[in-house]
Amino acid sequence: MTLVRDPDHPTDLAPGAPAELTPGAAADLAPGARAELAAGVPADPYTIALRDGGALYLRRHGRRRQRLELSRWCAEPDAADDTMLARCTGPTLDIGCGPGRLAAALGRRGVAALGVDPVPAAVARALAAGATALCRSVFEPLPGEGRWAAALLADGNIGIGGDPGRLLDRVHGLLAPGGLLVVETDPQDVHERFAARVENDRGGRSSAFRWARVGTPALRTLAHAHRFTMTDAWAGPSRTFAALSRA
Repeated sequence: MTLVRDPDHPTDLAPGAPAELTPGAAADLAPGARAELAAGVPADPYTIALRDGGALYLRRHGRRRQRLELSRWCAEPDAADDTMLARCTGPTLDIGCGPGRLAAALGRRGVAALGVDPVPAAVARALAAGATALCRSVFEPLPGEGRWAAALLADGNIGIGGDPGRLLDRVHGLLAPGGLLVVETDPQDVHERFAARVENDRGGRSSAFRWARVGTPALRTLAHAHRFTMTDAWAGPSRTFAALSRA
């Protein structure tokens, strides 16, 4: 297992690496996660599914629920994932890393990578997979701000926080000049912001949270407005992606 020991005062792992990635340290929990653990708050459906398996769904108000691809998130990277990973050639921040398949795969390829996720159970799975991971929101202070060569927003994570423009501004501050942001976009030509919950088949429901869906055309427009340039866009059988260069 590998953790960030001192995320607010990192030293370099290697020349150009923006964080100290040190084995054997204690996980850093986001403030909300610490409070929930202390209060004994029941596990949410996502945490239960990571631990026990089972179906998981995204429910928007007034709409049919959509099944989430938890089994793919917990598996080894597939061919579509490889198209993202191939573009991450320097120290990479995997934002919303979940069970850590991408951060772990980059580590096996010799690329320094840090996964960040606010869900303790997801970070635990990432660590077990061999990833380096930190339990923290992307909007909290992170190691190596302004020095990352690349960042990943896979599995629709451009929707984090329900405000893609705010998220792009945040990632702009995390990347080094000329850094690359690799985004998995929505296969549809869409730009939606909405409230949602995560549900399971046992009646479990998470608290409501803000999310967004962004297709490649909308991301191109957003990128220009938030100091990025879309340099590439590509598609697999059912997934679409784009690469943005930080100005």
